Amino acid sequence: MAYPIDKKLVVGISANSLFDLKIEDDIYRTKGLEAYRKFQIENKKEILPKGVAFPFIRRLLHINDIYTSEKPIEVVLLSKNSPETGIRIFNSIKHYNLDITRAAFMSGKPAYEYIPAFNISLFLSTSERDVELALQSKYAAGRVIRTKIIDEEDVSELRVAFDFDGVIADDEAEKVYQKEGIEKYYEYETLHSQEALNPGPLADFFKRISFFQKLETKKETEDPSYKKILKTAIITARNAPAHERAVNTLNSWGVTVDEMFLLGGVEKKRILDTMKPHLYFDDQLIHLDDKIQNIPLVHIPFGIGNKKN
Repeated sequence: MAYPIDKKLVVGISANSLFDLKIEDDIYRTKGLEAYRKFQIENKKEILPKGVAFPFIRRLLHINDIYTSEKPIEVVLLSKNSPETGIRIFNSIKHYNLDITRAAFMSGKPAYEYIPAFNISLFLSTSERDVELALQSKYAAGRVIRTKIIDEEDVSELRVAFDFDGVIADDEAEKVYQKEGIEKYYEYETLHSQEALNPGPLADFFKRISFFQKLETKKETEDPSYKKILKTAIITARNAPAHERAVNTLNSWGVTVDEMFLLGGVEKKRILDTMKPHLYFDDQLIHLDDKIQNIPLVHIPFGIGNKKN
């Protein structure tokens, strides 16, 4: 029996993150709402190109193909489109055979208020304002950065990578670093190494996706021929001695990660280019620049590093 939605891992996604709507957005900005509505209705049978988050969503939904009785994954479309202009979006969802059936069409208004109604653990949008409003309301959200993405259709493995501070954990340590410098930061983290950090904005999502790793480990033990479809990684600027607190925090939450990179100043791009995650989450825009090619990047505008003057 499939899980009810309150027990599923639910991801909410905007139409602009799932599909490439650049042409449509240009029409809206230059010609207005009525021209946009007319274009969408007239082209409702034209399939939209894949967007930045499409590879992640397709592979996330593939988990339901493995756990067919539970179907533990749900994706909900949270769209600023009106219901009539949203027809094209659902025609495209059907074309790509994505198992997405639930949606909120808001006719121009933000949909973040409905995140708890759908039990959403992560909201992905290209709108900086919508993401900021969601985070201010204590909902997990990330801004998908528009980059050119190539979806490897013959690869089913889902690879998800996270920065640690300001993403999985809160920005307590980052505040010390920003205010007092690197030496005080190391001193502080060593002193508090046995104390778990408080959860960050994506902690719940990370914990929920970690649950599937445990299921996969069990499945692999029972069936040696089974090949895991989910890989998670933490890519952090921490290094020894500050690494101990990060590890102890994960242990206290009862979660595991497949790979952990303690870079201590090494450029994150070096790891990302090798791992090629289908989403990489970071709270610092400096790590999400245009030198990183063909990797879906998500900015988490949270904490001291994102305070606006």
